[in-house]
Amino acid sequence: MTSKTTQANPSQAKAADRSRAIKAQITGLGAGLLILGGLATAAFGATPETVTVTHAYSNFGTVKYADPNFPHLDYVNADAPKGGYISVSSQSNFDSFNPFTRKGVPEATAASLMLEDILTSTADDPYGLYCYLCTTMEYPESRDWVIFNLRDDVTFSDGTPLTADDLEFGFNLILDQGIAEYRNVVAGYIAGVEVLGPNRIKYNFTEDAPRRDVIGFAGGTNAFSRAWFEETGARIDESQPVPFMGTGPYVLGDADMGRSATYVRNPDWWGAAHPMNVGRWNFDEISVEVFADASAAMEGFKAGEYTFRNENSSKEWATSYDFPAVEAGYVNVAELPDGSIGSAQGFVFNLRREKWQDIRVREAVNMMLNFEWANETLFFGLYERPVSFWQNTDLEAKGTPTEAELALLRPLVEQGLLPETILTDEVVMAHANDGAQNNPDRRTRRAALALLEEAGWIAGDDGLVRNAAGETLETVILQTSPSFDRIVNPYVENLRGIGIDARLERVDTAQYIERRRAADWDLVNHTLTQGYEPGSGLRQWFDSSTAGDSSRNLMALQSPGVDALLSIAIGSETLAEVTVAAQALDRVLRAEKFWIPQWFKDVHTVAYWDQYGFPDVLPPLALGTLDFWWFDAEGAQALTDAGAL
Repeated sequence: MTSKTTQANPSQAKAADRSRAIKAQITGLGAGLLILGGLATAAFGATPETVTVTHAYSNFGTVKYADPNFPHLDYVNADAPKGGYISVSSQSNFDSFNPFTRKGVPEATAASLMLEDILTSTADDPYGLYCYLCTTMEYPESRDWVIFNLRDDVTFSDGTPLTADDLEFGFNLILDQGIAEYRNVVAGYIAGVEVLGPNRIKYNFTEDAPRRDVIGFAGGTNAFSRAWFEETGARIDESQPVPFMGTGPYVLGDADMGRSATYVRNPDWWGAAHPMNVGRWNFDEISVEVFADASAAMEGFKAGEYTFRNENSSKEWATSYDFPAVEAGYVNVAELPDGSIGSAQGFVFNLRREKWQDIRVREAVNMMLNFEWANETLFFGLYERPVSFWQNTDLEAKGTPTEAELALLRPLVEQGLLPETILTDEVVMAHANDGAQNNPDRRTRRAALALLEEAGWIAGDDGLVRNAAGETLETVILQTSPSFDRIVNPYVENLRGIGIDARLERVDTAQYIERRRAADWDLVNHTLTQGYEPGSGLRQWFDSSTAGDSSRNLMALQSPGVDALLSIAIGSETLAEVTVAAQALDRVLRAEKFWIPQWFKDVHTVAYWDQYGFPDVLPPLALGTLDFWWFDAEGAQALTDAGAL
């Protein structure tokens, strides 16, 4: 599960959105950690247990910020000036500010700027969780519960104080109105919540909840205002015209639904002096400008209609950043390091459809994506191809299974849950093609056709393959961005070259979201990147129980072998156990071949008008543009004086 308890909001790249799970025994936290020996008091329950009181928590040893009195995060500029503005672009013509429901298209920035959690994480500590809205947390060795002692200075944006009652209200709100897939997860973890005082709240965990996850799960609770919800009548299961009131650094300023939204820094924000926030949240205004397509967005940036661009098109990066403002030095173009897990971006199959349930058919379709040609011809050699859901980490499966992996896999093979080949075969890699031309080589085409024929898809006189019922192998690739046409159309050409009735179907954003939710597609883009500490959130991505309706298990994967490995991974305690379980799971997931890997890069490719600063050394887990960059007033004045902006 991610450290945030928002319902599968994938759009934020904050380090706080990375997967967190918490373990049984914490050691070496240093200053700020207190062990209460002897019998627990009545408030802690009837059994004699040692209770830990601490400001920070990690499953795997010492946290980075072990001293609760640390002055600020190591990677920020503590003296960063406050003020100015930054603007970014979006192609999502949003009609809502509610990210907690599937109704409507939410503006993706609001939640990260306005809502805060009890615990927080940092961009330089992949395993640590820290008290944020709390001063300390208390938990027994069993981790049957956790108590958060809340700060008494936290206020919502209207100045009203946050209390334990608000957190209890938010918990009950999720159970009452949350989407089903998330509601079920919450109910599986938390047996109930008790308000022990105005600033003291206890979360009791279910017997079956994985103990490595429970504290982080409870600590990811969003702070909602009971009074605001009761006064406005807002619901988290409905589209909302305004964001939910939160305790975060920003409030909504001007908004033109579907076109733009501006967030204004709250001058009375309670957390401005918090050590976690020193040097952060520096802009007075953050604006999101909506453009109809990628081409319009690029032209808007050139014209200064927005001021920061994180480029995701290799073609644009290689060919479009020679416009006059760049040549004059008004716009900076840079590649900045990205130390996070490599993006597992790819197409996924809609396994609800019978034709995709045959792994031979999926493999044949997979083989026709010629990444090598695309990278050389379309991507200017800028990308690598992902092969793992934990790319570039120790959690990635490699080669044949290690002895440690075999110890997990053999029992599942013996139970008939996995094929015997998983014990001896090399891990599945993306199929490699010739880069000289788009059309895969003759040997690849013959192999793909043989797989289709084995699966009962026979080529007819018109060149299309058909099954016994005479149906063509229709393959609709759903897309929303015109910039993807140059990539998808050659793939469609390759598929049609072996008789697959493939086509690209491009729709607007609202239709795209609705059709994804309705499973009205054959192949669709999905990014399945996992976190550094795989935990219970894995079930939302890959468990059979979520196949019916999940924004993460979009492909509707149902595999008893995968389910069994998920339980092993979630139940693992030590870092070594977690690593081996993730490697075994990665191996088995890749063998299912429901995913056609696309491409990724390990740098941030950014362009920005020369009025911003950022730390000399960026943390490994976040670019932090809206978070810890700042406005350079002198640079802005120089641009104004030159007539550039």
